[in-house]
Amino acid sequence: MSRAMLALAVTAVVAFTALPASAAGTVTIGLILPFSGSSSDTGTQMEHGIKLFQEENGDSIAGKKIKIISKDSGGINPALAKRLAQELIVRDHVDLLAGFVLTPNALAAADVSRSAKKFMVVMNAQTSVITRKSPYMTRTSVTTPQLNETFGRWAVDHDHVKTVFTMVSDYGPGIDAEQAFQKGFKAAGGKVVGSVRIPVENPDFSSFMRRAKDSGAQAIYIWIPGGSQPAAFGKAMAGSGIDPQKTTILGQDALTYDSALQSMGDASLGIITVGNYSPEIENKQNAQFVKKYVAEFHRNPDIFSIGAYDGMHVIYAALKKTDGKTSGEALIAAAKGMGWNSPRGPVSIDPKTRDIIENVYIRKVEKVNNAPRNVVVDVIHDVKNPVD
Repeated sequence: MSRAMLALAVTAVVAFTALPASAAGTVTIGLILPFSGSSSDTGTQMEHGIKLFQEENGDSIAGKKIKIISKDSGGINPALAKRLAQELIVRDHVDLLAGFVLTPNALAAADVSRSAKKFMVVMNAQTSVITRKSPYMTRTSVTTPQLNETFGRWAVDHDHVKTVFTMVSDYGPGIDAEQAFQKGFKAAGGKVVGSVRIPVENPDFSSFMRRAKDSGAQAIYIWIPGGSQPAAFGKAMAGSGIDPQKTTILGQDALTYDSALQSMGDASLGIITVGNYSPEIENKQNAQFVKKYVAEFHRNPDIFSIGAYDGMHVIYAALKKTDGKTSGEALIAAAKGMGWNSPRGPVSIDPKTRDIIENVYIRKVEKVNNAPRNVVVDVIHDVKNPVD
């Protein structure tokens, strides 16, 4: 089937909503994640979160068996993501779409969700505009402004940083982060003394670190994707002679993932990051979640794991509320205003934006049991996406 035919077929699906795939007692989820390429580990962590949720809650809800059909989106490939979403609806007759690590892919699939009136749960992609692209979409991760506007204010108010140099990856999420952090930082009375945008592919961090050092700023704020880049940044930071104990290094959570800390070693000590989840969060539910996750997958859960885990909660709870009905209208209505206790703390779905309301955690890298670890040093409660 050609892409043009698939597009026509998606339109045709809308006309036949009287014959839902769930009629036979099965609700089918079309899961689009990167299982190959540079983001494959992210896909794996999200898949683990989904698996653990189903192990705890079963594979049936509201009298319907839950079936998952997974598709590999690879890296940034919106054309492929859109085609996979179309194929899942037209060929596989899925009832809803879920997953989506990367913003361009989520935006492309949103067109399909809107046209076919299918419920869509974004479990990671964080650019604020995403949920506006389909009225049938909700998100269970976080938005970049939600974290970084909050973080900018915190850096001035609580860490007493007055000047900052910002450097971010030169694509949607990075630019989102730059604008949000600078907005919060300036609103709290701080001054941005310089900024650069870094090429997404094969960045040379050393030249940017020199510019940041020469600016004389008290702090350097950086936003880069996960994978191999945090370790490369740590190497460039050490090579430039910047000491996080003297110059405050601020960043989003990916900067100090466990894998990055292993690569950076003691050079990471003192780095402060913001995130919506950390294995170090102290509550009973998170302690149990981390224990089960480590026992089964031999690694800590992360923001990707919790986004998928809670995404499944929304799907199950919405289906229970609709008594198994799977129309986009019914499921999104059920999701709006939903609240529950997550391992990350109390969360809810904002009925206006359909984004998640949650705690924001400030973490600092300290030496724990002779190894660098993220330690939660502050919590900002019930933070909404500031962009609606």
